[in-house]
Amino acid sequence: MAKLPRQSFTTEFREQAVRLITEDKLSVPEAARRLSLSAKTLANWVYKARAGQLGEVGKSRQPVSDLEAEISRLKRELAEAKLERDLLKKAAAYFASESMRGTRS
Repeated sequence: MAKLPRQSFTTEFREQAVRLITEDKLSVPEAARRLSLSAKTLANWVYKARAGQLGEVGKSRQPVSDLEAEISRLKRELAEAKLERDLLKKAAAYFASESMRGTRS
């Protein structure tokens, strides 16, 4: 599978994300879920912010185009939909086999 392009976030976005944790007292996983990004990424930002180095994060990366970001988002959605589909297939097979147990053949 091809590697997804890394997303590039603005400094303002990073600062607001860190404020959710430091000022609004949200947990890292909850804030990451609300912002649709990795909890590890957000934890790194908080660590860098506490060290006073948040402005240095991401300076060496190339910005991701809008098209690449959209492709990345769609790939995540597709993977989630496939997981849900597989779970529903297994559940349907389980309930079908359960309903067949009570019938005569």
